[in-house]
Amino acid sequence: MNQSIEQSQTPLQYVVRCGSMRTLGVMDAKQTYRYGDDVVVRSTRGTEIGTVLCEATPAAIDHMEEPTEGRILRLMSADDRVQTDHLESLIEKDRIKCQRCIDYLKLKMELVDVERILGGEKIVVYFLADQRVDFRQLVRDLAKQFQTRIEMRQIGVRDEAKLLADYGDCGQPICCARFLSKMPPVSMKMAKLQKATLDPAKISGRCGRLKCCLRYEFDTYESMAKDLPAPGSLVLTRDGNATVLAQDILAGQLVVRTEDKRRILVQADEIVSVIRHGEDPEKTARRKKSHAKKDREAKK
Repeated sequence: MNQSIEQSQTPLQYVVRCGSMRTLGVMDAKQTYRYGDDVVVRSTRGTEIGTVLCEATPAAIDHMEEPTEGRILRLMSADDRVQTDHLESLIEKDRIKCQRCIDYLKLKMELVDVERILGGEKIVVYFLADQRVDFRQLVRDLAKQFQTRIEMRQIGVRDEAKLLADYGDCGQPICCARFLSKMPPVSMKMAKLQKATLDPAKISGRCGRLKCCLRYEFDTYESMAKDLPAPGSLVLTRDGNATVLAQDILAGQLVVRTEDKRRILVQADEIVSVIRHGEDPEKTARRKKSHAKKDREAKK
């Protein structure tokens, strides 16, 4: 009996996605909600609309980076939807007003988007800038026009795509707008390892940076690559010694050059032994670059 009372008094918590930037938060609740429920929450920004994703279990919270806090006030009502639609209809006019103020003050910044919070506590202005911008006068001017608090938020090009873009080259809604809460670091090394084309136009996302999806399978490729002899390795095959030229990671195959200068494709399990391990081409390139730099400095 006491155990059931304790369970009923345990506070309910849900992971809720809020705002234009789709920020994740852990929200307290007084009743149960389901995945996909549109709710009105009280967050650190004020009263706003959110979407319930799941229960805030310890496992779910462990996968979140610095989640915001707050509480769910209620399910989104018909009146809330009308108010939300009304606020969204004002966004274009809000952008025009903000842009006029920016142009008048001749500030070196690019306006990206304007977001009105449901409760009217504040308006968030998202912008891009190459350097620090003194927007104190802009905030005062906008506060007079909108009669509410103004929050200026400088973002990067990836965040710009998150706010404005819709679909990626794959035909799916862009990942950063659909489920990514943090932008994973992506490097050209990931594209090279996965044998992706190195044409920037084909491996760049809507933000102009390398596609986030290059990060998803990189760990698997890297793990599988470690089980294969690296390019430059000297291996013993059934046909004699050969030098590894390239790896086909997913197929588990190697392109090798035999002692009689033939290039052949062999299965990894056909390698009898590795006589000499090759060095990572990138490490070799970095070492040569470092040596060249030292030689130039020595000549000076």
